[in-house]
Amino acid sequence: MSYRAPVEEMAFTLRHVAGLDAVLARSGAEIDPEDAVAILEEAGRLAGTVIAPLNRIGDRHGTPFADGTVTTAPGWREAYRAFVEGGWNGILAAPDHGGQGLPHLIAAACTEMWNGANLAFGLCPLLTAGGIEALAAHGSDDLKGRYLEKLVSGEWTATMNLTEPQAGSDLSALRTRAEPNGDGSYRITGAKIYITYGEHDLADNICHLVLARLKDAPAGTRGISLFLVPKVLPDGSVNDLRCSGLEHKLGIHASPTCSMAFGDHGGATGWLIGEENRGLACMFTMMNSARLNVGLQGVGVAEAATQKALDYARERRQGRAPGAPEPVSAIVAHADIQRMLLTMKAYTAAARGICYLTAQALDAAHGPEGKAAHDRASLLTPVAKAFSTDIANEVTSLGVQVHGGMGFVEETGAAQLMRDARILGIYEGTNGIQAIDLVTRKLPLDGGATVGAQIAAMRRVAEGLLKDGAPGFGHAAARLREGIGSLDRATSFLLKALGSNRPQEALPGATPYLRLFGLVQGAACLAAAGLASSAAVKAGETDPAHAARIALARFFAENLLPAAGGLEQAILTGGDFADDPAFALAG
Repeated sequence: MSYRAPVEEMAFTLRHVAGLDAVLARSGAEIDPEDAVAILEEAGRLAGTVIAPLNRIGDRHGTPFADGTVTTAPGWREAYRAFVEGGWNGILAAPDHGGQGLPHLIAAACTEMWNGANLAFGLCPLLTAGGIEALAAHGSDDLKGRYLEKLVSGEWTATMNLTEPQAGSDLSALRTRAEPNGDGSYRITGAKIYITYGEHDLADNICHLVLARLKDAPAGTRGISLFLVPKVLPDGSVNDLRCSGLEHKLGIHASPTCSMAFGDHGGATGWLIGEENRGLACMFTMMNSARLNVGLQGVGVAEAATQKALDYARERRQGRAPGAPEPVSAIVAHADIQRMLLTMKAYTAAARGICYLTAQALDAAHGPEGKAAHDRASLLTPVAKAFSTDIANEVTSLGVQVHGGMGFVEETGAAQLMRDARILGIYEGTNGIQAIDLVTRKLPLDGGATVGAQIAAMRRVAEGLLKDGAPGFGHAAARLREGIGSLDRATSFLLKALGSNRPQEALPGATPYLRLFGLVQGAACLAAAGLASSAAVKAGETDPAHAARIALARFFAENLLPAAGGLEQAILTGGDFADDPAFALAG
């Protein structure tokens, strides 16, 4: 079966984990929670009936490249047209520029759907959304007037041009150059690689956001500026830029990953976004948005893999499960298959909760909470990106395992999901970089008060489990309290090391710490959903989804969260390898 947007679970998480009702009340958007669900249902229909059926087609067809032109897969242009005509491209953008001005929370749920249905398709609007945000925040009135409305409508698309052959994550090594033309524009020369949708046939114009250096700019990242370099110039002529080739990739075959050449004939024309030598700050507006969206990609792909594995497990019959009346059981009846499926479902739901909490913090940053909410979003963003994409790799791998031999061949589509998911932990800042960012930049926010407040919020959820007392939660309250204790002690250790100017003690534990944070925060999200369901059951509701949420919270807490203790020890005592020369020879 094709992808089915889990609208009911998404809406429940939005309301009872991420506080959608309060977000809508203060957003100024003229919609209520029921309207929000209706929006999600309509998005789910588009995702399931139009976008998802193209996923396998796109994987097989790829993106043929000839004479500098990329052709997208059959059906791609029609699906993109339906997407933009429905107004989905501008769901988050301001109404002043033709957008719908809806909260980040609703946009996050829709982003999950597009990418769960078809990751390669979802990448194009994801990059455009980031471009819209960067241009709206930092562009001149003239640039906004010329480009924003068409980007919001989806008539034009945007890209992010950072990486160069010699400069991957280290942007200080960028060599692309910019020289002023004397009329307010600049000549851009250089080469970029790994540019998603750098060339395609879905839109009439592609607006490249390009990082480049001005002459005599300061060395390092302080000397980088951001430019808007369109494929088609305002006078209708084609700019001096081209796609010089496509990458042949492990996955996302239907998404053109381009190398770009700027200035073959003297220089591509571009316009400065923001201030000279302040381009990285402008680009980070785009990148931070993209990092949450990549986390949502992870949730979407994990959801798709879980659905596919569960469908297969209900149909495939092998062996006789203990106590089963029939001689051959569906494999879903076997305990190990159940363990894998529950792990997939629990990780996916936990990551969804973390991403939605991050989106909620972005919304709250525009309200009375202001800086505190902004700092909370900053804290959660690397967790949302890295934890969600790590579990996407794990969940899609488990999906192949559930399928057995049929998962290893391409026929079922399980292998494609695993191939597609692999990039998610790499692009938009590798997950190792996210861990370093979390530990060195986000933990010290407000003197550690931001992370302290987040841990305190998790403690309140654990206290709620204790007060609820429903037997269906099993030992979830005790396990959650233990996990929070591990997170609290690890946080104190890292803050102390950083405060004493001993980063060498903190950095080896960065990746285990991000995983620990994700596990505990994810457990708290599932517990919050379980508590809301428990309250509904006590009020007389009989929807079986409530019991399922309580059971999932228990499974996560009792079977996955106990890893927190081991991660704590790795953070506190496992960093000696960084200084011991003996480890340099290990292996």
